[in-house]
Amino acid sequence: MTVHQDLRNPEAPIDVAPRAERATADRAAAAEWWRSAVIYQIYPRSFSDSSGDGIGDLPGITARLGELDQLGVDAIWLSPFMTSPQKDAGYDVTDYCDVDPIFGTLADFDALLARAHGLGIRVIVDLVPNHSSDQHEWFQQALTSAAGSAERARYIFRDGTGAQGEEPPNNWQSIFGGPAWTRITEPDGTPGQWYLHLFDSSQPDFDWSKEEVKQEFRRILRFWLDRGVDGFRVDVAHGLVKDQDFPDYTPDADGASMGGEGAPAPYFEQTEVHEIYRDWRLVLEEYTGDRALCGEAWVSSVEKAALWVRPDEMHQTFNFQYLETPWEAEQLRVVIDDSLSAFNSVGAPSTWVLSNHDVVRHATRLALTGENPQGTGIGPDFPGLPDRQTGLARARAATALMLALPGSAYIYQGEELGLDEVHDLPDDARQDPTWFRTAGERYGRDGCRVPLPWAAEAESFGFTSGGAPWLPQPDRWKSLARDVQLSDPDSTLNLYRQMLALRAEHDLGLGELRWLPGNQDAALMFANRDVVVLANTGTQPVPLPAQHEVLLSTAELHGVEVPADCTVWLRRHAG
Repeated sequence: MTVHQDLRNPEAPIDVAPRAERATADRAAAAEWWRSAVIYQIYPRSFSDSSGDGIGDLPGITARLGELDQLGVDAIWLSPFMTSPQKDAGYDVTDYCDVDPIFGTLADFDALLARAHGLGIRVIVDLVPNHSSDQHEWFQQALTSAAGSAERARYIFRDGTGAQGEEPPNNWQSIFGGPAWTRITEPDGTPGQWYLHLFDSSQPDFDWSKEEVKQEFRRILRFWLDRGVDGFRVDVAHGLVKDQDFPDYTPDADGASMGGEGAPAPYFEQTEVHEIYRDWRLVLEEYTGDRALCGEAWVSSVEKAALWVRPDEMHQTFNFQYLETPWEAEQLRVVIDDSLSAFNSVGAPSTWVLSNHDVVRHATRLALTGENPQGTGIGPDFPGLPDRQTGLARARAATALMLALPGSAYIYQGEELGLDEVHDLPDDARQDPTWFRTAGERYGRDGCRVPLPWAAEAESFGFTSGGAPWLPQPDRWKSLARDVQLSDPDSTLNLYRQMLALRAEHDLGLGELRWLPGNQDAALMFANRDVVVLANTGTQPVPLPAQHEVLLSTAELHGVEVPADCTVWLRRHAG
């Protein structure tokens, strides 16, 4: 397939034929599309608002799918849009088989799915099986039922410790801060049992040892599969099963981590969780069209992450070890080698990622000089805030490195615009439960969730036509708006379009990495198919290899040297 890129007319799709016409030829649209797909994460409330209420919605996404087609992605992942009181931005679900009114209706979802499929874009939906909202019908039944009842057995209720049961069952702490147990008042008005919530107190954990819970989620899977979705991203995929002895445990960083400690927490990485996904895999295999499961599994090594993608379990799991690796050549080389070895050993692709809705955007994170544990966030007083230009240069270079690797890759909305973390949100605008549960000690994740800028001169930068967006957008994003970047051939948006087009043309997702001689301490050089990649993570220029044609560069080249914080893709001249 020949790729045509006319940056004088950047509104035009990069490829000659529309995506729908070339779908049968695209690797990502073939069998096992998930092995090489580039998947774009949409955080619905921050993508595009069609109703004018300041919150993004499903019709807003549908109206913008053409832009994602032009970008060149193969699939989209929709963060939760199911019915929810929105205490944790939709990750607290009351009805898993309906759309929350702030996002639209089931008919709106069907229209989105049809439009995406018409463009050859697959659709993955977020599923939250570890916990529900405390407003879920099941939990409300549990509160009005007796201790030991079948209604309570769907969740994790336990008697307290102490003379009167006044102390929680153990010392577990919530990921969002504070205790992981909350005591209820029994129907007769007396102090009662405690329920477990690894996250906010409004998010009680299901008891996955109960068959009724397993049956309910099979029903939920089939509901969305019957509508035509192409797969599921599974929230907290490592946390559904808990050690039934409920031993005391104190994690690193006082519970700030989603997992990944050397010794697994008794509420993460339990062996029995794999049986759940083997069961789900069988459900997906009832359907035609190669549906996929991708797990959010924060574990301590890529070798452990590979356990989630054995042939009879999930298809993908996020490579968080790669995401957390600093912009440093030797550490990157090690994690790339370890990842390819671990995932290849179970016949699965490595799934690369640099940003998502839970972490500081990599256009900021890769240049931070202070410590930044996952989920903590950064604020205006953060020690070690980076120069924005350095952060953007590293982000562009890191993405070019990632998209040249074999396997699948995830892009988080707005990174194609080079958006930085909004660290300077006003305190009274913040909405992340972490901010409230830690009394402002941890800023949380609002900074990576600010609504997108589409048009520089429009109200709210084109995100909404009504009132203020649900989180305020910084004035500095005016220069990063999509319409501004479209007309700039050197913009981050057009760099992403170029990278995705070349990645598809050279079939890099299904290629094989070969390290090349000439790697220096601060640089990485490898080949994937006929593309040679040179990434300079250091502070000094490094020489370009001779007799190579430059396909793309993330920064301006001067002569025959690659500047600091720059990645180039090259093709060797024949002869």
